[in-house]
Amino acid sequence: MRLWLKDSERRPDPTPVKTDDRKAILIGIALWVAGLAIVIAFIAPLTSAGHAWWLWTCVAGLALGLVALLYTNWRHE
Repeated sequence: MRLWLKDSERRPDPTPVKTDDRKAILIGIALWVAGLAIVIAFIAPLTSAGHAWWLWTCVAGLALGLVALLYTNWRHE
């Protein structure tokens, strides 16, 4: 088995597939918003049980999703 081929022996690279990553990111953002709404609805029992960090996890997921959406919009243009 050889680890590399000569350029003349290589097959041509496949053409890149056009995808729209923004749809997947928007679905993820929607799920983080739903999770945030659920956590806010149950914030009192969660804080008494010591799980207030769940709120900040949802906020961080939402923020990272928005950053990813901005990046893909910038890259898409």
